Amino acid sequence: MKKLIIALFCSAVSFSALAGGNIENGKALTEKYSCAACHGKDFNSPIDPSYPKLAGQHKDYLQHALTAYKRGDAPNGRSNAIMTGQVKPLTNKDIQDIAAYLHSLPGSLVLKR
Repeated sequence: MKKLIIALFCSAVSFSALAGGNIENGKALTEKYSCAACHGKDFNSPIDPSYPKLAGQHKDYLQHALTAYKRGDAPNGRSNAIMTGQVKPLTNKDIQDIAAYLHSLPGSLVLKR
């Protein structure tokens, strides 16, 4: 029984590390795909006020949004032609890495309690 508990714990730890994403790879991918061209050099000052600030945003939200753009998920408001084109070549791991990088940046996200 102890071995089973240890195995489950170890797999949970390794899964959470994998799900966290690679920040350095995420940074490289945002540079490769020129994300800052629209979302701003610091990802806090987009070139258009209707574009979202991405720095410090929640990883889960970013992963969901990028995945929805990749699917062209119009019913959920993710049918922007530019974003759809940008995310098409990304793998699920790439999306996790980008989300981890953007989440790691200092942001101006305000949370109210």
